[in-house]
Amino acid sequence: MPGSADELSYLEKKVLQTLGKLKKASPEELKAAGKFRELVEVMNAASWLQAKGLVTMKERVVHSFRLASPAAGRKALPERKALRALIKAHGKMSVPKLQAAGKFDDGELAVALGWLRRKGWADVAKTPEGSVVSVTPEGREAAGSKGADELLLARLAKGELPEDAIDPRVLRDLKSRRELVKERESVRREIALTPAGERILAAGLTLKEDVAQPTTELLRSGRWRQVDFRRYDTKAFAPLVRPGKRHVLGAYIERIRRIFLSMGFTEIDGDFVQSAFWNFDALFQPQDHPARDQLDTFYLAKPSTLRLPDESTLGKVAEAHENGGGTGSTGWRYKWDRKEAERAVLRSHTTPVTLKWLMEHPKPPQKAFIIGRNFRPDATDWKHLPEFHQIEGVVMEEGANLAQLIGTIEAFYQRLGFTRVKFRPGYFPYTEPSMEPEGQTSDGRWMELGGSGIFRPEVTVPLGIDSPVLAWGLGLERLVMTIEGLSDIRQLYLSDLDWLRDHRAIL
Repeated sequence: MPGSADELSYLEKKVLQTLGKLKKASPEELKAAGKFRELVEVMNAASWLQAKGLVTMKERVVHSFRLASPAAGRKALPERKALRALIKAHGKMSVPKLQAAGKFDDGELAVALGWLRRKGWADVAKTPEGSVVSVTPEGREAAGSKGADELLLARLAKGELPEDAIDPRVLRDLKSRRELVKERESVRREIALTPAGERILAAGLTLKEDVAQPTTELLRSGRWRQVDFRRYDTKAFAPLVRPGKRHVLGAYIERIRRIFLSMGFTEIDGDFVQSAFWNFDALFQPQDHPARDQLDTFYLAKPSTLRLPDESTLGKVAEAHENGGGTGSTGWRYKWDRKEAERAVLRSHTTPVTLKWLMEHPKPPQKAFIIGRNFRPDATDWKHLPEFHQIEGVVMEEGANLAQLIGTIEAFYQRLGFTRVKFRPGYFPYTEPSMEPEGQTSDGRWMELGGSGIFRPEVTVPLGIDSPVLAWGLGLERLVMTIEGLSDIRQLYLSDLDWLRDHRAIL
């Protein structure tokens, strides 16, 4: 807390002086009374004074009300229209005649009758001929003057009113009606002197121009004698500056992309919508596999089918399914269904894009990667989302083998920051042999990194690929969860601004 006025800036002194006259005021009132140029001058000075214990700044939520539309202030209320029609008809009418006279639709008629009875302006009685509405003495008396709600509407027609300027009972009645008034919330700030602020003010304040540092003009002119040089407090509060940076997921995608590119890989991409042929059949996944069920795959209605590749490729894939197609396999030994392969799906993994690219680039050596979104109808929970990213890399080369796959994967994950990588046998429908790599993070934790293996001949031979293809992939979100120590995958998509601002930049 400052002990004297010397430690206050020009604007801080000016706010204190103005508060000395007003005692307590809103920032807007201070701006007007102190003749500040901008409201931000008041707010900045008041914030520093509050940090120094010289003023208090309290906030409260203020509710105000206005007409929902200009027409709401011009139109008569339904019960007022009904009362006029009843008075004109000598105080009594049947309900159908009242509806016709007031040109009410059924909804407006119900509102008019309800408020006539609620205000005591009319009674509704059932007779053998039907319901009849009769004006009461209170209704005849009200015919010559506006009610409290109508007077309030007239006031609101002139402008917005704060809640404390309105009768609560009248306001409650108007709020119960549809589309008459609208409510607005705002924050009102009130700034007041503390005892410490009053002491400094009582000791006397002299307002002089505040200068941060001397200039040549200031020294030559001698004007430095008429100004105050601002004192700097190295221990004073300063706002934390958070630089702009990529979203955490985007930063990891960019980091992984740089790793692949530095290893000589080509980046590829493809459509989200694929035929079941490319998503399943070309990967030697049988047509009765559980993953092809509607509970595990998004099937499209428009389009419901997609065009298949040329008949030669189609025939070779069908033969691989039915009898192995000369690959040395016996296949799945069932009758392959073309219509099932034509079905349009949202891709459930990125491998369809990889396979198409390999078929279009069958001459080795080839190295490619893809980082892309995929879709599965998984129930959302702490580790599942219906939309997720997959990272996939492939190497096609003469003589490629399991040792080369292990070495490539180790090099990739070490560049990603894992200290050690180990492998255990695994099973995947379209690779043989298959492995599941695990990586150790810098803090000693081990995590599963996805799947890997060598594409089976039943996958590559029908597509005209003669060389071995090494492949591996992992889920981006789960990788980030493990590295970041998150317990819920949804945190990556919740737009938690504090977490995003405070997060370190990922290089």
